[in-house]
Amino acid sequence: MRALVKAAPAPGLELAELPDPTPGPGDVVVRVMRTGICGTDLHIASWDDWAARTVPTPLVVGHEFAGEVVAIGSAVTQAEIGDFVSGEGHLVCGRCRNCLAGRRHLCAHTKGLGVHQNGAFAEFAVLPEQNVWVHRGAVDLDIAAIFDPFGNAVHTALSFPVVGEDVLITGAGPIGLMAASVAKHAGARHVVITDVSEHRLELARRVGVDLAVDVSQTRIADAQQQLGMSEGFDVAMEVSGQPSALREIVENMSHGGRIAMLGLPAESFALDWGSVVFKMLTVKGIYGREMFETWYAMSVLLESGLDLGPVITHRFPYTQHAEAFETARSGRCGKVILDWTAKGCV
Repeated sequence: MRALVKAAPAPGLELAELPDPTPGPGDVVVRVMRTGICGTDLHIASWDDWAARTVPTPLVVGHEFAGEVVAIGSAVTQAEIGDFVSGEGHLVCGRCRNCLAGRRHLCAHTKGLGVHQNGAFAEFAVLPEQNVWVHRGAVDLDIAAIFDPFGNAVHTALSFPVVGEDVLITGAGPIGLMAASVAKHAGARHVVITDVSEHRLELARRVGVDLAVDVSQTRIADAQQQLGMSEGFDVAMEVSGQPSALREIVENMSHGGRIAMLGLPAESFALDWGSVVFKMLTVKGIYGREMFETWYAMSVLLESGLDLGPVITHRFPYTQHAEAFETARSGRCGKVILDWTAKGCV
């Protein structure tokens, strides 16, 4: 099979020929059809400090994918050959207290598909049966490929009730855009999203936010006034990883407000914890998806009419991976998809 590989501890990825994988007793083999490029993949490709500390080489990268089950191990009981599936990229131990209690998303020993072990940027991928989500209804191939980041957005957006609430989202990247779509679909009154990229703010307007704010030009407090708000935001979602964003969130929250924090800052930073205390704010860290309650929610949201189409802006055959990665790195895009069934131009 052909696979996109981090061959050595240095910048770059290469398309290599590898043996087709075979399943262990509890594994399935998936013929990969579509994959999504994630920020994690960009870090691995550029080989930054985090990647150098974290990622073994050689390694097949990638963890956002969808495809067809083509082989199963002897102990597999649910997945069947021919099933159309997406993959949960967090591989848990199954033995710790949280795993045994059914709280697998809290496993302290989580490993990442395409980060710690061979991933899905390949014609075939192998993973445990418990990590595949079988699509029982019709799902667009490209949307199925981004169920992993879609799950991050759903986990973030639905961590707190949003019906009738005023919602602030900092960061209009793909996950922020999907979180905004979910919040609007779930009944939020106002959804405000911030960024400094006009391109991404325009994408946010397409997904239906009430206000897309360039915070290099406009204060969030001014956005409140524009919407006729007087007491601050009820729910906030921080998905940018920027310290200034969380500071602005705290400043603009209502008393008793709730903050879901998915964005991962590059380093420690100061925060006005006095305001957190006096406003009685709740701050919840979000990592990945609840397995598999979030996956049920994702499927139901799509069945009920949630449209993620505007979030996907570019599609490339896997043979044009360099161009696809450069597009994703530019920031002038939403989600970038690689097609593993096509070798020519798309």
